Amino acid sequence: MADRSGEVRWDGLCSRDVSSRESAMENIRQAVLKKSKAVARSKEDASPPPIRGGLNEMLSRLLMLSKRCPFRDVREKSEAVLRSVQELGVRIPRPLGQGPSRFIPEMEILQVNAEDTQMHTLFTESFTTLGHLDNVTLVMVFHPQYLESFLKTQHYLLQMDGPLPLHFRHYIGIMAAARHRCSYLVNIHVNYFLQVGGDPKWLNGLENAPQKLQNLGELNKILAHRPWLITKEHIEQLLKTEENSWSLAELIHAVVLLTHYHSLASFTFGCGINPEIHREGGHTFRAPSVSDYCICDITNGNHGVTQVQSSTGNNATTEPLCEVEALMEKMKQLQECRDEIKASQEEKATRFEKEKRESMLVCCSEDEDSASTRDVSRHFEDTSYGYKDFSRHGMHVPTFHVQDYSWEDHGYSLVNRLYPDVGQLIDEKFQIAYNLTYNTMAMHKDVDTSMLRRAIWNYIHCMFGIRYDDYDYGEINQLLDRSFKIYIKTVVCTPEKTTHRMYDSFWRQFKHSEKVHVNLLLIEARMQAELLYALRAITHYMT
Repeated sequence: MADRSGEVRWDGLCSRDVSSRESAMENIRQAVLKKSKAVARSKEDASPPPIRGGLNEMLSRLLMLSKRCPFRDVREKSEAVLRSVQELGVRIPRPLGQGPSRFIPEMEILQVNAEDTQMHTLFTESFTTLGHLDNVTLVMVFHPQYLESFLKTQHYLLQMDGPLPLHFRHYIGIMAAARHRCSYLVNIHVNYFLQVGGDPKWLNGLENAPQKLQNLGELNKILAHRPWLITKEHIEQLLKTEENSWSLAELIHAVVLLTHYHSLASFTFGCGINPEIHREGGHTFRAPSVSDYCICDITNGNHGVTQVQSSTGNNATTEPLCEVEALMEKMKQLQECRDEIKASQEEKATRFEKEKRESMLVCCSEDEDSASTRDVSRHFEDTSYGYKDFSRHGMHVPTFHVQDYSWEDHGYSLVNRLYPDVGQLIDEKFQIAYNLTYNTMAMHKDVDTSMLRRAIWNYIHCMFGIRYDDYDYGEINQLLDRSFKIYIKTVVCTPEKTTHRMYDSFWRQFKHSEKVHVNLLLIEARMQAELLYALRAITHYMT
């Protein structure tokens, strides 16, 4: 983790040993002050200023550490160094944005120095592994049990022994995130790719990467946008391209990475994740304007956030009927109907087809309020290819029956056989997301939310043409209103179009932690749907 100039090492700050952190911070302090004094002297002498690139990078990292490091000593000393630099007359950076999320007020997101022991342990684990606390972690920590499983899985996929070399793993992460124009994830993995010795030329465009990775582009494209179109022929093409061929184990690793990052892009946009403080778009060296935001705030989509949040809050309190009570009443009625009348298999099949047709009428947003993203299209081919409903224009895709090919009975064992332990880690993550409950709904306690969680999960799979024969799809329309369905479909199918307005428009009386919980269901259901289609195609190829 040496910086580009080779003068400063930051990895000592990630040590659990206090004296190691002290020594590392002292070296950083001296290097920063030396560069800062050179800049200050050039102002006094009216001589050409030294290039500030390296200094700016160090200052922005110190800003991040002062706000986001779980070790108090590092936070305090980083702040002290920044003050010393400012006293020299050198401009220091300030954060842009409203915390880790554009959608959730910073004060509601658990702070890094929270007293909760479990959360502090998770923050420390993440920081010592990555060298910083990313904003995805800070938002996911609303649900520590899930976050722990997520971090463990991601760490295994990216850093532990596996079929693919490290630089390939990060490059596949870039390819997957770029399909949804998720510059947040692309930028993170560009940095990791370079850290593990990846060739910078590959970052100029997919055509500069090895042919083996270029060949993965088609699978990446279909998995991200229309996974029901994946066939054993796609798999055969990858496994039989002679010197650029993939092994089965490598392909499983690649498929898991692609589905992981497509889904993580959904979480990033669904929760309005901001860039990290030390990354591009997370800070500015410009002084605040009179109205307390400058043009760079506007271009980063951070203007007017407070107004939007306050107006939404007012709407929620003036509704004539409390949506929480109404939803709970529907759940009670459906449970009573379940107990009294059992729908026949024919009725269930009809209701599935009806819900599948109706899901196509739910339109994803074209709202200009969606997050502005940098162009990352060089990292993938066929930029015009995107999500299309699977039964449009007379095209018929056969229903995927879960009893014929399921994650539990088929996908799990295939992954675990070819990439040991990963099937187990993914399965745990699916189980935690699906079963996670605090038995609460907004202000109500002791509520069984299993019916609602299943409706959300099965609606997502229904949009992908996946059917559970034992489920009555009539429940979905009862439990999920139109604004909620629009949010779900946008986050899952075209996450880059997610807007603040959409996030605010569903479940207006629920807590932000509950909306983050919804996003966990969304990303895991999406990942499982993509995996089912890809793994079924691999199974067909193998048999």
